[in-house]
Amino acid sequence: MTITTKMERLALSKGIDGVLKYINKDRQKNLLKLVDITEKIAGDIFLKESYENTRKTIENENCKWMQYVNKLLDELHPNVAKVTALNLGFQASYIGTKTIREKREEHHCNIPWVILLDPTSACNLKCKGCWAAEYGHNLRLSYELLDDIITQGKKLGIYFYMYTGGEPLLCKEDIIRLCEKHKECAFHAFTNGTLVDDDFCEEIVRVGNLSLSISLEGFEEVNDGRRGNGIFKKVLDAMDKLKKHGLIFGTSICYTRANVETVTSDEFLDMIIDKGCRFSWYFNYMPVGSSANVDLIPTIDQREYMYHRIREIRGNEGGKPIFVMDFQNDGEFVGGCIAGGRNYLHINANGDVEPCVFIHYSSANIKDVTLLEALKQPLFMAYHNNQPFNSNHLRPCPMLENPEILERMVKETGAKSTDLQSPESVENLCSKCKAYSCKWKVKADELWECNPHYVEHYQNYKKTAVLSK
Repeated sequence: MTITTKMERLALSKGIDGVLKYINKDRQKNLLKLVDITEKIAGDIFLKESYENTRKTIENENCKWMQYVNKLLDELHPNVAKVTALNLGFQASYIGTKTIREKREEHHCNIPWVILLDPTSACNLKCKGCWAAEYGHNLRLSYELLDDIITQGKKLGIYFYMYTGGEPLLCKEDIIRLCEKHKECAFHAFTNGTLVDDDFCEEIVRVGNLSLSISLEGFEEVNDGRRGNGIFKKVLDAMDKLKKHGLIFGTSICYTRANVETVTSDEFLDMIIDKGCRFSWYFNYMPVGSSANVDLIPTIDQREYMYHRIREIRGNEGGKPIFVMDFQNDGEFVGGCIAGGRNYLHINANGDVEPCVFIHYSSANIKDVTLLEALKQPLFMAYHNNQPFNSNHLRPCPMLENPEILERMVKETGAKSTDLQSPESVENLCSKCKAYSCKWKVKADELWECNPHYVEHYQNYKKTAVLSK
């Protein structure tokens, strides 16, 4: 870090210490001071109204989001709260964002804000329909390679790293070592939760820069029907341990035609909130893999339901005290597809650098090229040159909603299937999405036309956002 960055980080660290020290004396006053410090350091990297809206939220004790923040501060371990604010807030969102923008201009390619890594393809479960299982179970990225990827990433401004799999917690020791070495980075693991124990929780408290998303697809009968008998109870037990230790965690939910209403129900949300979940990622089922069941793709009516329901849950009035994100239906807030290195990429356990965790094609392996070279591979440059793939950001994906685009890009760039167990041609993959994409287009265009939304205007790396309607 530069001297300036170290001084700014120190100033923010002292501000956080002040908030935590006097947390139960005058929380509102100290939180407002922290906003002032943040604005002084970050300046115009965030919109002026963002600071003002944050101040208004803090001053409104009855606001749902202020109650959410108060609960966080009451329940989180102080080290976890502080390190998260410094690493995810200051280092990744402020320092990282500034550096990434500069590097995009310098290298004329996408530079991501977060990298998804598969430490291993192995898993202790055998879940039905798991796309990760397509890779096989004998692949692993060594600690030295993971360390090198993160080291390269930091030079490009990337300070946020997520682990997928396989089951990443099979590599607990490596994950904690990386947290220790890269103390200024934020780390996050998508896990089935069955390997969470008290010893691991204590290690997360110590390092402070690791959070978890636990996979869950519904209540006991549905969840265990896919993941195995007894897994639901193990997941709830893991949540109890994480909450007891004051850790940050949430859920990762794949919604399908069979479970979409259940996993967004008041009953289900109340359960995970009570267990201590702070957020939930929702992912539309993707028909990835030669044996994928297209009948699990949510219907058009269910997709529309998700569009409205997620916004209802997040609403300032009513809703639920949990932050929810819909990978597919929140495209308007991130300018469409974020893959191909625009905001994230995926490196599988074999080292293949893929544009997306759901799109298994590549022409670069991190064992053979640098991270920057991988970002400039033909398929990633095709993403860069074609994004956004649709001006309607409710149709963001080049596979699910614009399959003709993915098929064209893969063919033109010569990218190969990275599924080592059962390679799937891009024609086969995209053929499974064409009927759905045509039907969703009609509804998506109607929603885009009739509802307020943010329209993103992109000129390479410069962006402005205006509220339409």
